[in-house]
Amino acid sequence: MKKVVLLFTLIAMVAIQANAQKRSNYRSSNDPANYNTALGIRLNPWIVGFTVKHFIQGPHAIEGLVTTNHEHNNNVTFTGLYEYNWNIGLPELTMYAGGGVHVGIYDRRDYDWDRYVDKGKGAYVSPGLDGIIGIEYTFKKIPLNISADLKPYVQFVGPTNYMGEEIGGVSARFTFK
Repeated sequence: MKKVVLLFTLIAMVAIQANAQKRSNYRSSNDPANYNTALGIRLNPWIVGFTVKHFIQGPHAIEGLVTTNHEHNNNVTFTGLYEYNWNIGLPELTMYAGGGVHVGIYDRRDYDWDRYVDKGKGAYVSPGLDGIIGIEYTFKKIPLNISADLKPYVQFVGPTNYMGEEIGGVSARFTFK
């Protein structure tokens, strides 16, 4: 499972960075962010993961997340988000909001005890919808971006439609111009 997550992250990094190099000449002076692509980590007390954010045009960005809940054995969630960004006050300070989808692969023992008792070991796949709202700060002199957000979601399969401890997070990203 860890090899799959690492491979997916590597492919995403290469694809997005190649696209960012190709489009870097199209940024305008009124764009909310002063970077094209950012790559980093996302944390909260229960989850850890990778994040890639890329501006496709003007204030419109896409973000990909690959996260896992480190308290449980085998699980991974892949999330794709669309985000609209706007400046608030300082040029380096940006708010964003949007939504997207996710697919989670969860261990029955950790997330679905009833099925674990009935069917034994195994995993299940759960698609769902996500929302996101947050704030980020991009430093002028160093290629670093930090953000904090709330990301509520609904799952369509499994016993947990919403996992409260995984709703928020902070990210630190290395930015590429």
